[in-house]
Formats: sequence, C-alpha cells, structure tokens
Amino acid sequence: MATATLSIDLDAIAANWRALDRLTPSGVQTAAVVKADAYGLGTTRVVRALAQAGARRFFVAVAEEGAAVRQALGPGPQICILSGHMAGDTEMIHDLDLTPMLNSVDQVTRHVEALPGQPFGVQLDTGMNRLGMEEGEWEAVAPFVLEAGPELLMSHLACADAPDHPMNAAQLQAFHAMTDGTGVPRSLAATGGIFLGPRYQFDLTRPGIGLYGGHPFAQAHSVVTLSLPVIQTREVAMGEPVGYSNTWVADRPTIIATVSGGYADGLLRSLSGKATLWDGDTPCPLVGRVSMDLITVDIGHLPQVPRSLDILGPQQGVDQLATIGNTIGYEILTSLGNRYTRRFVERSAVDWAGGTTA
Repeated sequence: MATATLSIDLDAIAANWRALDRLTPSGVQTAAVVKADAYGLGTTRVVRALAQAGARRFFVAVAEEGAAVRQALGPGPQICILSGHMAGDTEMIHDLDLTPMLNSVDQVTRHVEALPGQPFGVQLDTGMNRLGMEEGEWEAVAPFVLEAGPELLMSHLACADAPDHPMNAAQLQAFHAMTDGTGVPRSLAATGGIFLGPRYQFDLTRPGIGLYGGHPFAQAHSVVTLSLPVIQTREVAMGEPVGYSNTWVADRPTIIATVSGGYADGLLRSLSGKATLWDGDTPCPLVGRVSMDLITVDIGHLPQVPRSLDILGPQQGVDQLATIGNTIGYEILTSLGNRYTRRFVERSAVDWAGGTTA
C-alpha cells in the first residue's frame, strides 16, 4: 500500500485535556477547541474522546463545524461558534442548539431579533484587533446585551506563548475594564493563557493546540505518528543528483528510498533538504526537494530497507518539524492531507455511547 498512515492517539488527547484541566482551580471549566476538523485529526473521533474524558463545552470556528460536533456528540454538550452569528446561520444555530460568540453590534442585532432566548456569548477585542467588539462599541451596547443574558464574555490573548510579553498584562487589564461587575462568566485563556496562571483563567479556559501535543504545553503527550511507506529504493553513486533541480548530489555511494508523501499531503516544501525521517530511533536525512507526492531519503546507513519511515512521532513532534520548516505546529497539524489513512489508537476502547470500539 502506497498510502501513508497517520496514527492519532485518542488516549493521549484525552490525557492532555485532563492534564490541562488539573492546571486550573476548582470551579474553572476546561473547554476544548476542536475547530479545523479538530486541528486536522478528525472531528468525530476526537470530540468523542474528549467528551469521554470530561469535556462538556467545545469551541469551533464556524457554524458548519458546530454541526459536525453536534452530529458526533448528540444533544447535551455546549458548542460555541467563534465567528458568531453570521448571515445564513440562523436556522443551523437554532436547530442544532449552537451558541454563537457575537462579535459586533450587527451580530447582536441579528441574533436577538432572529433567535430571542437562544444562548449566546460575546467576544471582546482587548487589543488583538481580530475578532470582537472594541471598548467603545461594547460600552454603547453593554446594557442591552447584558439584559439579554449572555452566557459568556470572552477575549483572546495575542502573545500568550511569550509569558513576559507586555501585551499579556495589557490585555488582562483591558479585559477586566470591560467585564468587571457584569456578573457574567468570563474566558480569556487558551492553551498559552492557562500557563500564565490563575489571574488569566477566570471561569473557563479554552485549550486547543495543547490537546494535540503542541507548544506551549511542554509536558503534553505525543498525539500523532506519520509513517510514510517506502515505494522504491535505488543505489546512487557518488556525484549523482537526486530530485528536482539537482539540489542534492551524493558525496558517497549510498541508497536512496523514495517514500510516499509530499506537499500535496501537507509536508511543506520548505522541509526540502532539512528534515529528518526516522527508522525507529535511527535518523535518516531527507535529501533533495519535497515534491508533490514523493520524498527522497538517504538510508545507506541502515542494515536493511524499512517498509516505512516516520516523519512525525516520538522522535520528532509537530513543533520540531515546524521549526525545521520555518512555521508553527498549528500549520503542520492542520495541513495534514486527506490522502493519509487515519488510524485511531484508543487503548481504553470505550466510545462516547458507552460501548466498545472495534
């Protein structure tokens, strides 16, 4: 089989959620951010594992993602939509009991007029200048909005992965100024914000990347292994080039393995000539350019030809690979392609409905 295998450890995701939950005081709810198809790993299986672990509130980017979470979990868990109540979302929000995080006066008007009594939250802009109402806008509508009964007031930290950045304290101060005395539950911290301590945790935290093994959760369990099958090997003499544009030339006789996977599968072209693949604990350098479907790897030092080589796993996580490719772990995860055979590992073998998995 030439299809690469992406193994996803659902127990590790659940363990990461529980570990992040333990970092907050009693009474602080720990939600789970599962947008972008659970960061590229598969909404249905991931949200069921998180619900089994104890998560009862989930955040997604858009209403359509919320529909997928509701289909996976059924009634009960709260599903919050970070893009708010967009035009065309009303029926879906109502029928699937979704909770939009309203970002503007227009969204507030749309929601209250179309769905009076339907739960909602409000997102406030404390300096990131991305989503949410700015201070003056919020002051103008706050009395009306608070009378309508929001379930949550939230904002998002821009620099939480840099604990000493002055933006963190500035946003915390702004968030207090906009929300103190409202009596509404509040949320400011995603994964990075959790590690800034209790002052940033308020009533609810929203871990995302930390669930999937990414920084800044340094103690996170590894979640993904990506194994690329070896399609062909060949002997290469000293002085022979490999791959497009002859960017790598052998400096000794060796054996090159051509493996299945390329930039069409989310393996960035910037990894060309820089990344390492692994045969167990033995590193094997990627040589030449990453092409659309194939990567070439020097395996001349291995005692035998392996069936596959790992580019993600215990030896090299998403953040290490991201550093090599001059990007971030988020992009590596969410770019993992749909050609991979996804294999879900769940040692507990218990599904959301309480039965056993196959």
